[in-house]
Amino acid sequence: MRLIIGITGATGAIQGVRLLQHLRRLGGVRTHLVTTSAGWLSVKAELDMGRRAVESLADEVHPIGDVAASIASGSFACDGMVVAPCSMKSLAAIAHGMSDNLLTRAADVCLKERRRLVLMVRETPLNLAHLRNMTLVADMGGVIFPPLPAFYLRPQSIDQMVDHTLGRVLDQFGIPHDLTPAWSGMPASN
Repeated sequence: MRLIIGITGATGAIQGVRLLQHLRRLGGVRTHLVTTSAGWLSVKAELDMGRRAVESLADEVHPIGDVAASIASGSFACDGMVVAPCSMKSLAAIAHGMSDNLLTRAADVCLKERRRLVLMVRETPLNLAHLRNMTLVADMGGVIFPPLPAFYLRPQSIDQMVDHTLGRVLDQFGIPHDLTPAWSGMPASN
């Protein structure tokens, strides 16, 4: 299996980084990382990791400006792409087919080739342009996947909240994981 992981400048760089960590630990998935310049700013501001440490988590790293990279072509066989987090700027570019960098081009390729594209959109509150762009991507077959925590699991840490969401993302690709238990219903009350 091959997945493209994109990291943009929205808050929530932990989502993309932990996704790479989990995929490395779980094995069986070859990862291709592409990060916007604003994405690197978010990594620096939010995490105690340098660029080299993040890049070392991926099997291949592609520069954002390399629109001739393998992942820019429909002939590059992959199982899909996750943009974690996905800024509203990147969402807009993807929604309108503006392949102005490698991340948005790779996303466009996933859509045109009918491959799974999961966008972990990050913004609040949402304005009408954001909502319309999400609808456009959903209409093209993309999955809009805001990284929202599940409080019914009573998470004890940020890592648990992030991992639950990432488990759900891995479910989108049929990747077995141990990140979150399946919901089995409410316990019977006495």
